Amino acid sequence: MRGLEQIPWLYDGLMAGAELLGLRRWRRRLVEGVQGRVLEVGCGTGRDLPLYVEPARVIGMDPDLAALRRARRKCPSVPLVVARAEALPFADGAFDTVISGLVFCSVQDPPRALDEVRRVLDEAGELRMLEHVRHTRPLLACAQDRVQPAWTCITGGCHPNRDTEAAVEQAGFCIEPEGRVARGVMRRFAARVCRAPADASGRNAGDGG
Repeated sequence: MRGLEQIPWLYDGLMAGAELLGLRRWRRRLVEGVQGRVLEVGCGTGRDLPLYVEPARVIGMDPDLAALRRARRKCPSVPLVVARAEALPFADGAFDTVISGLVFCSVQDPPRALDEVRRVLDEAGELRMLEHVRHTRPLLACAQDRVQPAWTCITGGCHPNRDTEAAVEQAGFCIEPEGRVARGVMRRFAARVCRAPADASGRNAGDGG
């Protein structure tokens, strides 16, 4: 049985309601001032795509062909690719920015997908994420754990109890404190690949010579 995330018209309706309650502001801030070549991982039905100032520099990607057909109607100028986050069909360092909006709660293998994001990012590239995450309060986190199996089944993949920020850091990214927003279970942040600390000579740790 398909979940809510696999029924594009229903998902769009639910998201439209959430955006009236404030989610649209989060989406606008997510893509605000985005730089260079952009990949939106898990663009779904394309609710972020019309918000880009330069959509011609954006590529949208999602594993659901039906969702991409709906995205095409929202923003015909953006190239769309059917693919999974765990196997991005792009060259190493192909993008300056990777955008992820409410995606990694549903990715089947987050560590592998984050490794792929890191691979396709330029050395100086930026990962921007908007996600709902595991609650910081133990009792509420426990409640998320209890509802997770049923919720994942109903939605078609969403895990409400994932600590996505921790997963990002474990994948070798450093979250930038500037601009990070945390409200309840919602997070919006930017991250870059962590650089090896320099030793006393000014060389990066692990450099030869």
